[in-house]
Amino acid sequence: MGLRYGVHTGLQNTTMDELRSLWSRIEALGFDWISIWDHFYSADFTGSQCLEAVAAHAALACDTSRVRCGSLVYCAGYRHPAVLANAITTIDHLSGGRADIGLGAGWAFNEYEAYGIPFPSTRERLDILEESVQCVRSLLREDVSDFKGEHFTLTDARCDPKPVQAELPIWIGGGGEKRTLRIAAKYADAWNVPFISPDDFARKRAVLGQHCETVERDPSTITCAVNVGLAYTDDSLRQQFGALADGIRPGVLTGSDDEIVDSIGRYADAGADQINIAMRAPWMTEDLERLAPLILSK
Repeated sequence: MGLRYGVHTGLQNTTMDELRSLWSRIEALGFDWISIWDHFYSADFTGSQCLEAVAAHAALACDTSRVRCGSLVYCAGYRHPAVLANAITTIDHLSGGRADIGLGAGWAFNEYEAYGIPFPSTRERLDILEESVQCVRSLLREDVSDFKGEHFTLTDARCDPKPVQAELPIWIGGGGEKRTLRIAAKYADAWNVPFISPDDFARKRAVLGQHCETVERDPSTITCAVNVGLAYTDDSLRQQFGALADGIRPGVLTGSDDEIVDSIGRYADAGADQINIAMRAPWMTEDLERLAPLILSK
């Protein structure tokens, strides 16, 4: 299978009408995947206008007919795995078997603090993620689930009905080389990392391969994806990402059409199976319209 292309749609500073229009256009352009994120506040710490992820994921499933419907990524720190497993099952039924679920350790401390949710150490958040993905995987794929960890317990637990897909894809998001990539190697069907250069992606892809070797898993069984920005001009980049623009620049497609296509080729050479264009409002649909015929006709 060749390189796949998706669009990751942030839920901040937008409306459902705007998102529905955007999703429709993305699907019509021929992209393979659309995903949402999981935040309660804007991800750039500038405001609190942000739509809720599970509800948006369900809307995405209902408003599309062909693309896969993903989440990059649900926060294991404030989403109980049993609640998520049941939610994604229903979303899979709404979509006719096109849903994916992504899980991450969580990092937006301001959201935790605002809602009085404990924000533990990085190590503990990764412990929570590792337990969560095991619980979600079992609930989605086993008739009965039993699990006893430090953070979650399942006792004769069921998730019925099961998803339409026998093995609904489970993603792990993040670039941590010691723990996150090890968790992905052990439990994930796919892995995603945002806003890094092709060289950094290649290095992390190699680390994932090393973890796969340790757990005796074929690394080719894990889909590897990168989220990249798209900005033909610096103004476009700053309108979308504001103060974060300079920090994410290594993972942004920019320049001429030929330079952007060349950058995509570098990610493919680095081991990417899927490239997701990460968009935030204001939606630069003209940039997406310009890119689509360059890559989707290949």
